[in-house]
Order: sequence, then structure tokens, then C-alpha cells
Amino acid sequence: MPVALAAMLDFCGDVLQLSLPEGDRQRVTEILVEHFGACNLLVADHEIAVPRLFVSDMDSTMIGQECIDELADFAGIKDRVAAITERAMRGELDFADALTERVALLAGLEEAAIDRCLAERIEPVDGARTLVETLKAKGCRTVLVTGGFHHFADRVADDLGFERVVGNRLAVADGQLTGALAGAISDASTKLATLEDERATLGEGARVLATGDGANDIPMLQAADYGFAYRAKPKARDAANGRIERGSLTAILDLFGIPESEWVAG
Repeated sequence: MPVALAAMLDFCGDVLQLSLPEGDRQRVTEILVEHFGACNLLVADHEIAVPRLFVSDMDSTMIGQECIDELADFAGIKDRVAAITERAMRGELDFADALTERVALLAGLEEAAIDRCLAERIEPVDGARTLVETLKAKGCRTVLVTGGFHHFADRVADDLGFERVVGNRLAVADGQLTGALAGAISDASTKLATLEDERATLGEGARVLATGDGANDIPMLQAADYGFAYRAKPKARDAANGRIERGSLTAILDLFGIPESEWVAG
């Protein structure tokens, strides 16, 4: 495959930027992985620019945990719930059905367990705050959209600096989880619709970034100009035109050509 330009970006560490006059994304990605292994990469059919909109998944993307699995541990059923989560993320189960089943297993758990879970279990992944705050400093709007729950996502968004949150709501009565959801389910279609609605408010030609790791992120990743699969399940990784396999989320800033001197510390 002919290469029109190959250059190291000195101000972004070991980032190699290639310009190709022809070739399809999937084949280019295959060649890069063949030669460089599990590398961080972004393949685009246009000159890469800093995005005006950033839409991200939460669990195992902005934070290192699956909230529902950690919450289930307080009910003594983590292994049971986590097995369902894993299959749903791999695209082996219908997301809505899997979510409804897992939430039902939490019936009777004290709502106070959520605060304990947040304090004791939930941590942002390395580089998450820096990624969000740096993009905001560059004029990018930031939205956290999750198939998880507002009980967690609102706090995570506040901690990381996201400007909008979309997610599911756990139903609570008398201080306990009822085992049901309050309102419509936030799923893959919700993530895609959120991205498209937010994109519609931007000017012509504005680029959009999305990050995620599971099967229900695929429509959102494919719709974005820059869809990054973060240490993702195979289906999500194969659907994305960007991937982060090692290091922190700040690798995305490197791939956008933003020098570390311009990063906003998280």
C-alpha cells in the first residue's frame, strides 16, 4: 500500500502519523496491527482535527469498573451478575433483557449501598480527567452517556468534568432498590441518538469523538468521526476506527496531535 507521507510527531512522543493516498480503513488497520501489534491508533479518511463534541461510555471506559457488578457485590451476587454483564458487553445477549435481569437481582438492596460502592469501588481510569478537561479547554462539548445508572454517572460526570449525563435510573422505594428501572432504558440506540442530537447543534464540518468498550457502544463508535475502542471487547474494537490498547486515555490527545504542554491536568 503506497504511503504519501510518514512522520514522527516529536511533540507527541512516539506518535507516527501516516498519510495514505488510497486504501480502506479496515485494511489499513490490519496492516498497522500486523506490524505494530497491540498499538494505539486512529485511522481517518480526512485530516485529523480536534473534535467539537466528545460523547463517551462510562463503565470500563471512563471508570475502571462495571458499576452494576460492583453494586451486586454488596448483595452477595457479583459473580452471577458479572457473568451476565460480560456476555452482554460481548454482544451475546440482548442489552435491554440483560439489564432488566441484572437490575431485578438487586431488589431489596439498600440504596445506601450505592454511596458505599461509589466511595469504595469506583475509580476513574488513568487519564480520564485530563482527556475531558483538555478537550473542554479546546472548545469541545463533553457528554457522558451510559447504559449504567444516574446514581453513579452523575457523580462520575461531576468528578471528571462532563457537561451532560444520559443514563438509566434505578427505581427506589422506602430506601431500597425495587429491582426495576424508572423510565425508559438507555441502550445502544440512546447512545447513538444522543450523539446525533448533539452533533446537530454544531456547525458544518465539526468533528465528533466517541469512546466505548462494549457491543452497545458500536453504533455510537461507528457514527463518530473518531470512534475509539478503549481496551475493548473484540466486536467493539473491530467496529471502531481508533483504539487504545495500552497506556492511559491521554493517548487520544497524542493521536490528535495535542502536545502535552497544552494538556489540562486532571
